[in-house]
Amino acid sequence: MKKDTEFDIFSTKTYHYDLPEELIAQTPVEPRDHSRMLVFDRKTETISHKHFFDVIDYLNAGDVLVVNNTRVIPARLFGTKIPTGAKAEVFLLEKKEENFWKVLLKPAKRLKPTTIIEFDENFSCEVIEQYDMGEALVKFTEKNGNFEENLLRVGTMPLPHYIHEKLKDRERYQTVYSKVEGSSAAPTAGLHFTPELLEKIKQKGLKVVSVLLHVGLGTFRPVSEENILNHDMHTEYYEITQETAEVINNAKANGNKVIAVGTTSVRTLESVAQKYGKLQADKGNTNIFIYPGFEWNIVDHLITNFHLPESTLIMLVSSFCGIENTLNFYSEAVKNKYRFYSFGDSCLIL
Repeated sequence: MKKDTEFDIFSTKTYHYDLPEELIAQTPVEPRDHSRMLVFDRKTETISHKHFFDVIDYLNAGDVLVVNNTRVIPARLFGTKIPTGAKAEVFLLEKKEENFWKVLLKPAKRLKPTTIIEFDENFSCEVIEQYDMGEALVKFTEKNGNFEENLLRVGTMPLPHYIHEKLKDRERYQTVYSKVEGSSAAPTAGLHFTPELLEKIKQKGLKVVSVLLHVGLGTFRPVSEENILNHDMHTEYYEITQETAEVINNAKANGNKVIAVGTTSVRTLESVAQKYGKLQADKGNTNIFIYPGFEWNIVDHLITNFHLPESTLIMLVSSFCGIENTLNFYSEAVKNKYRFYSFGDSCLIL
C-alpha cells in the first residue's frame, strides 16, 4: 500500500473501499456488548480481533470515557396531504422554536407553502417556507396533548437508508445512557455499552462523563464533491458542562487518557478545544470538518463503528490514525466479515 504522503488527502476517492452488501448489519447484536471489536494500535500498527466486552482490558484507572448522551427522537412522520389524501413524509431535522421545525419533505415539489399534512385526526403540520434540497420550515398543530406526546405516538424511528429490517424494539436504536432528546440518528458507537459494562468500567477507576451533540442527517450525507474542501459540512448542536471540562482537563494534566465514544463526542471535544485552546463549558453549533492534517488536542483513544466509504466519518478516522492504516484495517475487517455501519461491530483505536 501507499504511504500517507503519497495519498491525495483532498480527493474524495482516496477514502474509498469496497464493501460487500451482505456485511451491512441489518439488526443489532444481542446482548449489546457481544458485538465484535477490531482493535488497532497506532504505535505498533497492529490489529487484534476481540469482542466489545473486552474493551475494559484496554482502559486504565484515571482515564476518562466520554459519551454522548443525546437521545434519538421518532423523527420520521408519515401523513397525507389535505384535501387530496396524497401520501407525504416529514422528517424532523432541527427545532427552531415551539412547534416550528426545519424538516425534510417528500415529495418536496408537491408540498408547497400553505399545504397541510395530517398525521391523524389530532396532529398535523403546515408548510410555512421551502428551502433547497427538499428542506422546509413547518408549523405543527395538535388538538389534544403537546407536540412531544403526539410525536411519540405517531413518529417512527429514523433508521438509516441502508437498514431494511424493521426495528422490533425502539430502545435498541438508543444508547443505554441516552437522556436529552433531539437527534435524528443515534451516536452508534455507544450502542455496544450495557449498564453492567459501564459499572465495571467505573469500578476499575475510570471516570465516565457526558457531552451532548444532537446527531443530524448530514452525518449520512456522502461527500459528492471530488475535492473534500468543497464539501458543505453539516452543522450540529453541542453542549459541554464545566464539570465535564474540568474532569477531562485534569485527566490530561495528570497524563491520563481521554477515550471518546464515537465521532460525535470527538466533534464536541475538538470543537471546543479548537475554539478556546482548552475545554470549558460551552454550547452552540459546530460544523467542524476533521480530515488528515487536523491537529488533535483532546482525544487519545477512539471507540467507533465502521463508516461508509467516502464519508466525512472515515475521513475523521483517517485523520486520527493515518489513511494507509485506516484503509488497511478496514480491508482486514471486510476480510474477517465484520458487520458494518450503525448496527455493526466496533473498532477501538488506541
